[in-house]
Amino acid sequence: MNILIIGGGGREHAIGWKLNQSPQVNTIYFAPGNGGTAQIGKNIDLTEIGDLIAFAKRNDIGLTVVGPEAPLADGIVDTFHRHGLRIFGPSKMAARLETSKAWAVEFMNRHKIPCPETYIFSGVEKAIEYIKNSSWSSFVIKADGLAAGKGVVLVSSKEEALKAVENMMISKAFGAAGGKILIQERLVGYEVSIIAFADGKTAVKMVPSQDHKRAYDGDRGPNTGGMGAYAPVGKVDAAFLKSVDETILRPLMNGMREEGYPYVGAIYPGIMVTKNGPKVLEFNARFGDPETQPQMMLLESDLLEILEACVEGTLSSELVQFKSGFAMCVVLTSKGYPGSYKTGKIIHGLDTISDPGIQVFHAGTKKVGNDIVTDGGRVLAVTSYGSTLQEARDKAYAVIGTDGTHFDETEFRKDIAWQGLTNTRNKK
Repeated sequence: MNILIIGGGGREHAIGWKLNQSPQVNTIYFAPGNGGTAQIGKNIDLTEIGDLIAFAKRNDIGLTVVGPEAPLADGIVDTFHRHGLRIFGPSKMAARLETSKAWAVEFMNRHKIPCPETYIFSGVEKAIEYIKNSSWSSFVIKADGLAAGKGVVLVSSKEEALKAVENMMISKAFGAAGGKILIQERLVGYEVSIIAFADGKTAVKMVPSQDHKRAYDGDRGPNTGGMGAYAPVGKVDAAFLKSVDETILRPLMNGMREEGYPYVGAIYPGIMVTKNGPKVLEFNARFGDPETQPQMMLLESDLLEILEACVEGTLSSELVQFKSGFAMCVVLTSKGYPGSYKTGKIIHGLDTISDPGIQVFHAGTKKVGNDIVTDGGRVLAVTSYGSTLQEARDKAYAVIGTDGTHFDETEFRKDIAWQGLTNTRNKK
């Protein structure tokens, strides 16, 4: 079977790497792909949905997999279906779980899915008035629409909250995405990513993972698209995962079906673990990035069989199996990310890694002549597997640097998986 993967980041490289292990897969095409995906498949320079449909028909594509959120927001799944083409991902209406945070909150309230107390504003004056009169001392301010994972601001005072609102709604820091905003209570606890495969009726969880959103060590600095991740999260026990099924995933799947938008694809609720149980911070309507990279390292099952079961409505928990151990990834970024940065830096050391327990998934890269060069903010995800989290961590960091994988002015966090390593369960 020929596969088409939409996207060009580390998530898409990892999905393609895993699909490439399936005996049923012939050629994998990436649109647009990157310098790493070109090594396991063929990159195609197409972005328009009509062009992708024509390509899929012309090249006998048996399954298309959508990585990023923007094509989902544009209705790529609906259009492929109208042309009789199989595609893994939610419809445009179902993808509102991510494309409109306001809609998602209203959906969760309708179906009694636990989430933070939330107030939605379309006008800046009422938002400012609410903050000034609020009894809260800390807030979460969110842009309603898509903002490349950066439209969330955590603040610890009313002054900071007012500045965040003005930045979104007046200065248009996130463009149209900030035309409507959410003001939420700031929950106390720790975050965990629960990503699941879904076939319209059933959702089957992957191993729980933990992302590191802030740019700098110690969870300081601005939010990013993700600086690294590890899986599984040892302090998440069976009782918690059962609660996620019962209070979040099951009512989500039932609610979407009842409202006429059965959810097919990857569903990713970002969850805050609180003293009152799990609460959904927000939904992503696709695989996480960089969570997917370690999860693909741990997935033992044939990914193609899982994706086909989702598309055909035959998903079962028996199809989704993970090996024991731990995986983690460290994202190498261009200096200045998530702000402005330069590209075109030659990447060194990619050919020095021979350990099959280490995979370097490309994100912002491209091939120029015989060189792989930087072509984005998040450049590489150095991903490793170990029998313990400490072993996985040691392996990843050992290959980063001037004696290993690097480029001019490489930046990365030095403390990925620190939360897992403070929990003794992860060390066993």
